[in-house]
Amino acid sequence: MLNHEDQTIAEQRLERLIARLPRGLAGFIHWAREPKMIWLRVPLGIALICGGVVGFLPVLGFWMVPLGLILLAQDFPPVERGIYRLINWTAAKRPHWFGEQRP
Repeated sequence: MLNHEDQTIAEQRLERLIARLPRGLAGFIHWAREPKMIWLRVPLGIALICGGVVGFLPVLGFWMVPLGLILLAQDFPPVERGIYRLINWTAAKRPHWFGEQRP
């Protein structure tokens, strides 16, 4: 179980990752993560995961799976805990991805 501090840190790291995306995509992700956008977020998250599963095909890619999970995490607490754990674990291994320095 993640404590509140770990969740806050993971959310800040996620925001920094989103900020590194191209401006249009980052803006769309911020818009889709607004609480009132659940009607878009859930189907889009499922579609991205399904598209990522066949990521070996042209145009689609494996990058779609984590993005779909990030969108679904906002509405499903078990997915959110898993995503936050993965973000914190990744930050420990690759801090430069999040604009952090190694301790």
